[in-house]
Amino acid sequence: MSAKDLPRELRSVQVLIRFGFRLAIMIGFAVFAGIGFGKSFVALLWMSALICALVGVVKRELPFAANLNHWDEMTAYVALCALGTGIVQHL
Repeated sequence: MSAKDLPRELRSVQVLIRFGFRLAIMIGFAVFAGIGFGKSFVALLWMSALICALVGVVKRELPFAANLNHWDEMTAYVALCALGTGIVQHL
């Protein structure tokens, strides 16, 4: 099997599993942060969104592709970041 035979795009299920694992890792790091769970989790979500955007640009993925990709993952991180920011500000 050569590199040409491998699929270039991940299936949507693989992207969802990757998103879940990354989210679990971020929650684990945020639990032990010194500045508090909410603020550290929002910061980690923001950094993850930026990294996903950078990877999407480098891999030249299309933002509105049929399969999920880094752009969709970035959108989910931004939405969670906005939600987390709203919750942290009201506490």
